[in-house]
Amino acid sequence: MKKTLFCIFLFSVQLAPFLSPHAAAESPHSLLLMWWNIENLFDTSNDPSSEDDEFTPKGRMEWTEKKLQLKQLRIRRVLDTIQASPDYRRYPDILAFAETENRGVFTGSLRKTGTADYKTIYYESADPRGIDIGLAYNPRSVRLTSSKAYRVPIDNDKPTRHIVVAGFTAYGHAFHVMLNHWPSRAFDREWSEQKRIAAARVARHIADSLRRTDTKADFIVMGDFNDEPENRSLRQVLGSSGDGEKVLSACSSLLYNCWSGYGGIGSYSYRNRWERIDQILLSCGMLDKKGLSVPDRPFRCFYFPDMLDRSGNRPYSTYYKGKFKGGYSDHLPLLLKVTLEAD
Repeated sequence: MKKTLFCIFLFSVQLAPFLSPHAAAESPHSLLLMWWNIENLFDTSNDPSSEDDEFTPKGRMEWTEKKLQLKQLRIRRVLDTIQASPDYRRYPDILAFAETENRGVFTGSLRKTGTADYKTIYYESADPRGIDIGLAYNPRSVRLTSSKAYRVPIDNDKPTRHIVVAGFTAYGHAFHVMLNHWPSRAFDREWSEQKRIAAARVARHIADSLRRTDTKADFIVMGDFNDEPENRSLRQVLGSSGDGEKVLSACSSLLYNCWSGYGGIGSYSYRNRWERIDQILLSCGMLDKKGLSVPDRPFRCFYFPDMLDRSGNRPYSTYYKGKFKGGYSDHLPLLLKVTLEAD
């Protein structure tokens, strides 16, 4: 069976009344956002302050400059393919990568793509491996107004990644983006669940703060949550819902999960089972026609055939079971297109 060029994520039927097929034509302004766990974007230097020894030329992964350059070429190809897509014809206005080692390798990798003249926001976290979230934006289409990193408290264990929040304006409309990379399911999912619940509580606190003065504030939550939409951390703590009408009637407590209604593969594969651990969630303000809103079919898992391995059952990763494969990442990227109300 031939692989399709893209896997398209459709909104559920509950949201259909709020998404006009002509929504994109109603406003000349739009933005494109991207989330991607890039899988271990390390430089080749040994940083004595972090546990990065395996990602050095003499380390277990034998991470060399040549391998880094290949990974950067992979990143460039993905971004160029997005720009060439008839659905976008642009590079992402805002993009976020998980698993970047430091600002230097993040900004250096973006410079090598030859894409938009991005500016970057980068907070070093206390993650022992030294992996963080890198955020980049195109200053020609959005203006940064604020940014902050929130620590996730984990009792009696190693620290984890910060949750990063950035405020922007575009065409006179204010909005926020919240970026997450929650603790993994390593060793045992149930044992590690409390760590993700701790991260969910911080994310929920941030969301509640954004909604305090305006319950219909526009904000977008993106990340690798290491839990799926139906898991307790997302559903009960953060307030993830797949019902658009319910979200609009509970603006102060629920977020719309863009996986709702999708019947295809997920963004990550574990034991040949596709999982939906990378997610994009929307505040209820994103579901109306004011300020920022979503057009028809705004959410997409973007991939082309080479981004899957030969079996088609998992992404073509950089490493697999400790062996170098030279692929793109063990996660597929997510894209979200939003429209802005014309002034």
